[in-house]
Amino acid sequence: QVQLVESGGGLVQPGGSLRLSCLATKTIFRFNDMGWYRQALGKKRELVASITMDYITNYADFAKGRFTISRDNAKDTVYLQMNSLELEDTAVYYCNLDPPQRGMWGQGTQVTVSS
Repeated sequence: QVQLVESGGGLVQPGGSLRLSCLATKTIFRFNDMGWYRQALGKKRELVASITMDYITNYADFAKGRFTISRDNAKDTVYLQMNSLELEDTAVYYCNLDPPQRGMWGQGTQVTVSS
């Protein structure tokens, strides 16, 4: 059973930065497009950014210019560098394939932006 384990979340002040990591327990990254998603309290889960097997990236409008997605297939890891964080970025962040697979959602990692 493939599992995706997110890490790197935490409490940060507005304007701060965090780097999230997503590690797969099996070697799947190199054969799949990957995405970072987030779900804020009371809201639907939404795509933050995605990266293809060919390293082509795509970002939600709110993430453009602030977030950077990257992948290291040798380490089976996808990263999300988040800069200039805003209060509205507070959410649980998840990684999954792109498009997401229902059975592959992990626990996520909490990001809280607060002053």
